[in-house]
Amino acid sequence: MNLSMMIRFGIMMFLQYAVWGAWFSVLSAALENMGFTGMQIGSIYSLLPLACIISPFVGGQIADRYLNTEKFLGISHLIGAALMLILSKQTEFGNLYWIMLIYSLLFAPTLPLTNSITFQHLTSVERQFGPIRVAGTVGWIAAGAGIDQWRHFLGLYPGDCFQLTAILSLLLGLFCFALPKTPPNREGANPWAFLEAIRLLRNKVFLVFILLSFIVATELEFYYILTGPFLVSIGIPEANLGTTMALAQVAEILVMLVFLPWLLPRIGVRNSLALGIIAWPIRYAIFCIGQPTWLVVASLTLHGFCYVFFFTVGQIYVDEVAPKDIRGSAQSLHAFVTLGLGLFLGSFFCGWIRDLFTETKEIAGEMVTTVNYFNVFMVPCVLTIVCAAAFLITFREQGKRGEA
Repeated sequence: MNLSMMIRFGIMMFLQYAVWGAWFSVLSAALENMGFTGMQIGSIYSLLPLACIISPFVGGQIADRYLNTEKFLGISHLIGAALMLILSKQTEFGNLYWIMLIYSLLFAPTLPLTNSITFQHLTSVERQFGPIRVAGTVGWIAAGAGIDQWRHFLGLYPGDCFQLTAILSLLLGLFCFALPKTPPNREGANPWAFLEAIRLLRNKVFLVFILLSFIVATELEFYYILTGPFLVSIGIPEANLGTTMALAQVAEILVMLVFLPWLLPRIGVRNSLALGIIAWPIRYAIFCIGQPTWLVVASLTLHGFCYVFFFTVGQIYVDEVAPKDIRGSAQSLHAFVTLGLGLFLGSFFCGWIRDLFTETKEIAGEMVTTVNYFNVFMVPCVLTIVCAAAFLITFREQGKRGEA
């Protein structure tokens, strides 16, 4: 792969994750300020995972069999930009819910397909994907800092994060048409690529990987949904929330650029995935303690190991074992299980746990609501410990593409 192509894929990743990061990490605090309950917030956050259940297989099927991947990405993001502008004017739960659902159905397929289109043009996935994918992390950081600056100049108001997302979606939609032409692969004997991807589950090792990925993904929502309100509760100003949470992505860059390309070829997929999954309960244990504030903020950097060594390595693993003609659908299967079923059920589970440990009582004539975050974060802490143990016992590394 030449430098020009790597730069183009890097820009694509930057904008893809900037679009996501512009609203995802700060929306929960905004919805809470608007008076939404934990279950309502969880419902809004469940829509992208729900879309990842429904639409990635459609997107993977189209890209694998019918339409150039870069054109599919461009069209999806341009329509998404228009929907985000509409969302920025909504304050009622019902309107937010249905428009967000339509947007999510368009955005969801782009997540696995940005990986798939990149993998198809790489000559060495293990060494080249990290520097390209890290541009996505930089994009998430830039979006977090950008929303803080947006609020600094225009003030904090409902829908501000959606407006920034609309601008970024427009830029990405236009840029996608400048990506390398990636036509459908018509070599597969079966016209239904997603059915071939599902058959990968007949391999026991791959099945173990998928099942544990699902469970871990359910616990990711505790980080995505509750970290913002939790940080505000321990004294972090909401106006600085985007920048503070971007520390996790700064660490992700370091892990992606330094640790991943150096460790993955040396310790293999199994040990890399194990390293990632073990970092999860450590982070949630610190959240349970909840003090001192500097330690809680510093623990955000563990997200680099949590995400890169489990989800990014997982994407590389899927690309290694999937036959050439169904790689888009295989990535969609992984997205379906993690970003789809895992985050969808995790959103409601997280909202339910948050409400379960929330108490409202009258203090000095006013009703005050408090959340017991020790109990809340103890739940994902225990569950990820169980997942780590199960993974180490059951998962065995296998060969390259086609052996699944």
